[in-house]
Amino acid sequence: MLCACGFLPTQSDRPYSAARRAADDSVLARVVNASGPVETQTGFRLMPDGFYSLDARVQLIDRARDSLDLQYYLIADDRSGRLVMRSLRNAALRGVHVRLLIDDLYTADALVRGLGAFPNVEVRLFNPFCCARGSAAAKLIASLGDVRRLNHRMHNKLFIADGVSAIMGGRNIADEYFERSATSNFVDMDVLVIGTVVRRLATLFDTYWNSPHAYPVDAIISDGATPEALRRGFDRQVDEGAQMLAVRLPPVDLLGHGPLGRDLDFGRLDLAWGTAIAFADPPGKVMATSADEARSMSVQMNIMDWFAKAKRELLISSPYFVPGRLGLQDFDELRKRDIKITILTNSLAANDVPLVHVGYARYRVALLRAGVDLYELSPSRSRDDERLMLPGMSLGRLHAKAAVMDQSTVYIGSMNLDPRSDTANTELGMLAECPELADQVIEVLDISKQRSAYHVRFAADGTSLQWLAGNGREQIVLDSEPEVTPAMTLRTLLLAPFVPEQLL
Repeated sequence: MLCACGFLPTQSDRPYSAARRAADDSVLARVVNASGPVETQTGFRLMPDGFYSLDARVQLIDRARDSLDLQYYLIADDRSGRLVMRSLRNAALRGVHVRLLIDDLYTADALVRGLGAFPNVEVRLFNPFCCARGSAAAKLIASLGDVRRLNHRMHNKLFIADGVSAIMGGRNIADEYFERSATSNFVDMDVLVIGTVVRRLATLFDTYWNSPHAYPVDAIISDGATPEALRRGFDRQVDEGAQMLAVRLPPVDLLGHGPLGRDLDFGRLDLAWGTAIAFADPPGKVMATSADEARSMSVQMNIMDWFAKAKRELLISSPYFVPGRLGLQDFDELRKRDIKITILTNSLAANDVPLVHVGYARYRVALLRAGVDLYELSPSRSRDDERLMLPGMSLGRLHAKAAVMDQSTVYIGSMNLDPRSDTANTELGMLAECPELADQVIEVLDISKQRSAYHVRFAADGTSLQWLAGNGREQIVLDSEPEVTPAMTLRTLLLAPFVPEQLL
């Protein structure tokens, strides 16, 4: 009976909404124009540090003059989420047009509806749940008849300010993505871009914003509250508490960059320059009725085609890595051409979705036999690595989705190399031809690889596995999955048979 009650409202005709061009008096436009050859190339600033990445978003919001377009899988109701939402409200109050598109799986209803009650703000939910929004469990129960659609989620992460600068990569908006959680934080990266690729990113945003799968927030969340009441509630939510405190930044980030605000005040950005293309799955992927249909729309197919062009080496960071039979064949073919392949992923102890590790572990021996170098991030070693700048009490988990080919071409985006990215979620990515950016990504991943991860290899018998870790003075060799409790192992083994690989 509950399932029979669940349905989405009919979408009324909406005027097409397009990204706005920056006005001549836009501070950001002036800085971008002064920073390099924006008409012919793309400028990149890699952001491996969470503190700096959050501050960059706030700095861009505070300086935006005309428009802010944000597309995210998750904006949490925590310090970081409230700080960003508060900054968006302030921008709207000074006349900036704000468009926020968020996937509806983890929506903080009061936060997003409150923001949408302000002038100059539009909020839309992508692929929403129909009703019973009192809890996640209630939403799921009320939508059991629509599970096929709701299993597809918008995993894209994109931030565009004044149509001239953008941030994209792996980070959602929540404390753990910006190294502000006391329990566990993600080792992640995203990139600030200006130049020609931003126009393409804006077009991709518009495609999602105007799709029939994006619903105005008031059409989905409605409780009779007046706009004035919603605004007052929002103000209380974001103006009180720790999110009011400014983000505390170290003097420089992992790559030696100072705060972005300093560059913006100076009037010129310190960037690496090259060329780039951006691409995304079509929003209609959420309505695919089969894995093959979804795969035909997948960004992952583009990336695997790109991997096949490698001439010397390939470095991959994928926190959730389940290559599947076809992926394993692709890597095997590359190794037969003597392409060096290095893959960094999560260990079982570091993985926040342990069942995904089961899918990965099925292919681990075959990957090693093919000659692939495997590294698995350690939660405790990354926690203790000062260069990663994680709080001392928090565990580290890999979340960076990136790859470097032949030390010159870089992939950064939202996509994991797993079946869910391939056939269930929509994803966004960018390929950049820029040796300087490639060197920076390699440097960041090497820090995690050498200082914060286990190197997986065969033991002397050529069959069993070993995990190697070094601290600069001695090497530690382990013969079983490191940092795993018996309870973790038992839970994973009990659940694994009931989860198809296609859902991992």
